[in-house]
Amino acid sequence: MRNKTSASIYFKELGSVLERCWHVHKKVILSSPSKAKFSWHTTGPRLNNDKLYKFTYSTEVFINRVKASLQDSAGYRILSSVDVNLVWRNPNNDDDQLIKIMIRDVKVENVNERPAAKDIFKRKNTENIIGKDYLAALQRPVVLQLLRGKVKNFYSYQNEPPVIQNLKRGLASLFQMQLHSGAVREVDVSGKCNVTYQARQDQVTKIKAVDTCEIEKTGFTSYHQILDVSAKTTSATIYVIEDSFIKSVWSEENHVLSLNFRQTTNAKIVSKQKLELKSTEAGPREIAGKQAASVIKKLDSSYVAVPLVAEPIKAECKNCPSLSEHWLSIRKKMEPENLSKAEATRSFLSFIQNIRKATKEEILQILRSESDAILPQLVDAITSAQTPASLEAMLEFLDFKNESSSLLQERFLYACGFASHPNEMLLKALINRFQDKIGKNEIRETVVIIMGALIRKLCDRGGCKLPAVVEAKKLILGGLGKAEKDDDVKMYLLALRNALLPEAIPLLLKHAESGEGPISNAAATALQRYDISFITSKVKKVMNRIYHQNHKIYEKTVRTTAAAIILSSYPSYMEVKNLLLSIGELPQEMNKYMLSVVQDILHFELPASKMIRQVLKDMSVHNYDRFSKMGSSSAYSGYVTRDPDASATYSLDILYSGSGILRKSNMNILIFNKKSRLHANQVVLEAQGLETIIAASADEGEENLESFAGMSAILFDVQLRPVTFFQGYADLMSKMFSATGEPINVVKGLVLLTDYSQVIQLQSGLKANTEFQSGLAIDISGGMEFSLWYRESKTSVKNRGAMLVAGNILVDSLFVQAGMETSIEVEATLDFISTVQFSQYPFLVCMQIDKIESPFRQYVSKYESLPSGKRYTSRKGKVQFLAGSELPLHRENSNMCRKVFSTESDSSSSWF
Repeated sequence: MRNKTSASIYFKELGSVLERCWHVHKKVILSSPSKAKFSWHTTGPRLNNDKLYKFTYSTEVFINRVKASLQDSAGYRILSSVDVNLVWRNPNNDDDQLIKIMIRDVKVENVNERPAAKDIFKRKNTENIIGKDYLAALQRPVVLQLLRGKVKNFYSYQNEPPVIQNLKRGLASLFQMQLHSGAVREVDVSGKCNVTYQARQDQVTKIKAVDTCEIEKTGFTSYHQILDVSAKTTSATIYVIEDSFIKSVWSEENHVLSLNFRQTTNAKIVSKQKLELKSTEAGPREIAGKQAASVIKKLDSSYVAVPLVAEPIKAECKNCPSLSEHWLSIRKKMEPENLSKAEATRSFLSFIQNIRKATKEEILQILRSESDAILPQLVDAITSAQTPASLEAMLEFLDFKNESSSLLQERFLYACGFASHPNEMLLKALINRFQDKIGKNEIRETVVIIMGALIRKLCDRGGCKLPAVVEAKKLILGGLGKAEKDDDVKMYLLALRNALLPEAIPLLLKHAESGEGPISNAAATALQRYDISFITSKVKKVMNRIYHQNHKIYEKTVRTTAAAIILSSYPSYMEVKNLLLSIGELPQEMNKYMLSVVQDILHFELPASKMIRQVLKDMSVHNYDRFSKMGSSSAYSGYVTRDPDASATYSLDILYSGSGILRKSNMNILIFNKKSRLHANQVVLEAQGLETIIAASADEGEENLESFAGMSAILFDVQLRPVTFFQGYADLMSKMFSATGEPINVVKGLVLLTDYSQVIQLQSGLKANTEFQSGLAIDISGGMEFSLWYRESKTSVKNRGAMLVAGNILVDSLFVQAGMETSIEVEATLDFISTVQFSQYPFLVCMQIDKIESPFRQYVSKYESLPSGKRYTSRKGKVQFLAGSELPLHRENSNMCRKVFSTESDSSSSWF
């Protein structure tokens, strides 16, 4: 259902259409010989016997951006004469009649005036443009059976080209109307639609709710609302009536498409039809008969009844490159060193389109001939195509029993997780792979984790009862209940962190409260991802017990996650008060962290801010002793961008151990609009058990933790398999002495984000093919460095990406094309660096989030073309640079960074 804002926009657009039509017809209506009210003889239009009604008809289509003028559009116009006469009227019912419609004198021309050099129709006669056979078919007459003004049967010839038949359907649909006000559901070229008629004097207005039309649909939309495309449609037709028959018809429909997260990437399709009576002369006599069917046989035995609803059109691409030819032309742009460039993403998106037309054998031929360096990108593209042929090719090519191809297996699985419109077949394929032998344990874990992501996507689209989804849920929930090894338990918990199944909440609560450190942490962070509607009082009671350690001692990471769940789910007065009263009784760095969380909620006006302010009125809670705690831990949120369409926020939480070594850092980027929220990126760095390196004491409950450091990432709402930097003291020492300083890759590849493809049936009979895609070449890497000599540690996360958004609108009648291509591309880098100097106390901690200067390019291309190759193209573009900046954090951090860089400068000069 539309909200109030979108509804007002809809009716505003509809009003403008009606207003334009009214001004055109005002003079016609006022000059009508009959200014009195109708004395309708029938409920629909009625033709006179022995009369030939001669009309002029035009249908035209305009394609442009939303705010651009129609005079700047691409498009074309089809003009003709139309002869209409009565064939038969039911002797027992004046409202039942057969009318014949014949198109003559067809012309095709520009919809806007073009200079002679840019006029593709100049010196082209109609037969050359349309083709001899198509023109002959278009000029063969059709017969309508009108019953009370509605088309009961549409008679035409068999095996006519669908595009020609659809144009006739579009004209025939204009003769369908009623002469009294009311709402009905009727069938025309657009399908079965809700229609509202408004009759007054010699005028009837028909408003069609195009979004209610039932018609065979092909294509797909994107999984997430923010990444999807919004479509709004208005349709209005105005009839002027004279002598109980149509004097003129003006019809206009508007289709507006816009990308939800960037509505400047948009398109508008305007389709107009105009039918005007020019003269009436003597015509053929009415055929006698009692039944319409017998009259049709007398008229022409070749006539058959065909549906009035438009039929699908399959356009074959002529002179298009084969899959292998296309791949060779873009191969170099897909090499690893080029993945941070927008050209790589453009090539990725275009190749997906070609893969969708390819056979399994064609795909396998390319896979088997490629080098190891290129194969990962090829796997990304083939998996993202999401066709049965591409899936079968990947499953045949990848040998999951072979450990040596684990990189390709992982890229395949991640591309499955990012699928824009997954189906049951894909999920079933992963279930089969999991139940078969898998060579590498990390791949086995990834299969289960990605199964969780597919369960969620299918459930969100109403597929929770599909057999494969039921089987996958049983596999994960049953596997968690039976798992004995900690690694298996964590694997299933990560899968549930993706699946977000309501029935999994009791299991997650059990593991969060009763599990040991990593298990408890994994379960708590899974609960943190659930929508607030699932965080019931029972869930909050468990989180409160964990945070306040009512039954056992928990690690700081688990306690802070429990606090975050409580504070994000509309906490009660006592819940907030107890959390605030705990500050001062916690370990030092946790004190500081919780204080920063509270301050961030207040500064960023998060939902809990109102309740926190209410509690802070109590002086036993709000006092200097509690709110002046020292430490290096922090939490801060801010805006990356703020736009009317969508905004992006970042948050950076860092928790240190009492020894000053990083315990956990959590960086998030969220994209949201008025309707939805997308977790675009999360990078969590975690470390534990490192106190022995600097001979420090561990915090309470963390004395016996094994040395460990690792990274976990969420990308576009999909939890990825965590990466381990080192585990165990021996591994730590080995990594420290063999470290190259190079960051460890967390995720790298090409991701399909927006994937929208729909065919719009225009009421003229033409079809508009609409496609919007966005893709991302992503490279996320991170690392931790320790220097015992300089008593310094540094963590870094580098997010590099090249994003491309492309839209393509095409109205193809097979004999002429008009379209528009629009694209936006940006290459961006976001670096997060945290430096800790523990050579003195208190430790010096500096955090930085750097947004690097990035190029931004926008292009729009409009074109008209003929099959002969003659083409008109208009291109416009804009290139600019988005300034780099360091995203702001709290003031204490800025002061600390000055000291860190000052210290680094002093230490470097002391060497000489």
